[in-house]
Amino acid sequence: MNRTRIHWLGESRISKGCMFIEAVPGVGNVGKILVEGLMSKHPSRTIGWILNPDFPPHATLSDNGLIYPPRLDINTVMLPDGSEVIIITGLMQPMTASGQYETAEAILGLAKEYSASRLLVLAGLAADPECRSIHVICSSNEVRRTLEDDDIEISRKQPKQGMIGIAGMVLSLSGTMAVPAIGVIAETIGASSDVLAADRMAKWIEHAFEVPLDLDLDTTKETANKLIEEMGGEISMEDFLGSKEQDSTADFYV
Repeated sequence: MNRTRIHWLGESRISKGCMFIEAVPGVGNVGKILVEGLMSKHPSRTIGWILNPDFPPHATLSDNGLIYPPRLDINTVMLPDGSEVIIITGLMQPMTASGQYETAEAILGLAKEYSASRLLVLAGLAADPECRSIHVICSSNEVRRTLEDDDIEISRKQPKQGMIGIAGMVLSLSGTMAVPAIGVIAETIGASSDVLAADRMAKWIEHAFEVPLDLDLDTTKETANKLIEEMGGEISMEDFLGSKEQDSTADFYV
């Protein structure tokens, strides 16, 4: 039984056939910076939460003074061309393998229910400073053929060590649920907030999928600074997630 629950904030309004993006904190916070930049620059709102009992037991005080549970947020963003993007993100993810698996299934179920045109899973891959590649991966031969027909090169060698956490589960399970999920992985120096890698990823997505994200380097820099503040300044990602108490949380991300 899947213990994940989706809580809608009022009436859910997700358009059929729109693009979904999933990103959580990780190496370089590349995907997280990108989606936070989209939500800050374009009209957006949070329409729901994804809840699981294995999230770290850390309730947070919201901007309106209400205490909210640990969760992933479901957000809608209106892009400059009038198209809607659904962004699933948060500051944390479940601390157990079962919780990550269940949450990934719930994300895929949501994408399938609303006939997502594609589900982009954004992540960073630690690399040397001179490495600036974008790696594209998927779990379905059909999705791979579609991408290659559009002249998008699919990686068969990276990430060498695979993926763990929600990102890995969403991508690897997508083929079993017939969801067109695509991993977009940017090489990063692995700093707490690699704005250059996030900017590079945004430009790649715009070009590859003809999606007007309309982000610039100033936006990603501002977003990165806000993200560091929100996560507690100099507190490491592992400390924030409580990995000193749970050894299994140390390597959540690509």
